[in-house]
Amino acid sequence: MKTKLILIEGLPGFGKSTTARLVHNILAEMNVEAELFLEGNLDHPADFEGVAYYSKQDFEELLSTHTNFKDLLLSHVIEKENGYFLPYHKVNNVIGSSLPSDLTNNFFQKDIYELPLEQNIELITQNWIAFAENALRGNKVYIFECCFIQNPITVGMVKYGAEKEIITNYIKGLAQSVKALEPILFYVDQADLDYSFKKAIQERPKEWFEGFVNYYTQQGYGKENELEGLEGTLTVLKVRKALEMDVFSQLDMNKHIILNNYSQEEYRNKLKTILDSETI
Repeated sequence: MKTKLILIEGLPGFGKSTTARLVHNILAEMNVEAELFLEGNLDHPADFEGVAYYSKQDFEELLSTHTNFKDLLLSHVIEKENGYFLPYHKVNNVIGSSLPSDLTNNFFQKDIYELPLEQNIELITQNWIAFAENALRGNKVYIFECCFIQNPITVGMVKYGAEKEIITNYIKGLAQSVKALEPILFYVDQADLDYSFKKAIQERPKEWFEGFVNYYTQQGYGKENELEGLEGTLTVLKVRKALEMDVFSQLDMNKHIILNNYSQEEYRNKLKTILDSETI
């Protein structure tokens, strides 16, 4: 493969995970070494999932406040030049429900996706740069689901109601950081947003839907525009898609909008045709 990075984007319920798995399977058939990172992977090499960020002073205060968990925290924290990164979801997996609520609340408040947008952009962009430098040294192809466009727009527009220019420049910065990997971007689309999202609601747990609606209507763009419930959430999703299409049009990379309204075999063949064309 010419590329070392394949990015899968699209709205909830449009088939990003299915597409990412299909791409991974197609590459395996082509004897291409590839690694798939779906949304929520705690070991993501470029993005952060369940990771809290601390300055040196804040981390020392955390240790002094929770001395009973000092060894546990020190065994998981990753120290870098710009601070301390604590993968607290991994800590939770180790220790379980015995963690005190004030400690877990501290983790959440310091989560990288709860930080001010400017700081979030800085930390994540630095992580993408470090990932790209490492990926260039190997032969593996990485497949990322939804962290390239979705996460910046979700935190920028949905959470903070940030200006379009800020969000666009954020994503363009990520694109620049991985340019040497010659990435391929697949944007998975569907003909009917309302139908696809409502179908996803039926297929997923009630808690997912309630959390999604709360995130999309109780902060940032949704709150500013007094949107509520399912219909309000759909309104935000339509605005989000319009922004994603605008950003997509401005990206200087190998990119494809792929309509996921066909049989799986036909859809798979469309993906394979594109991937075959990238073979040296």
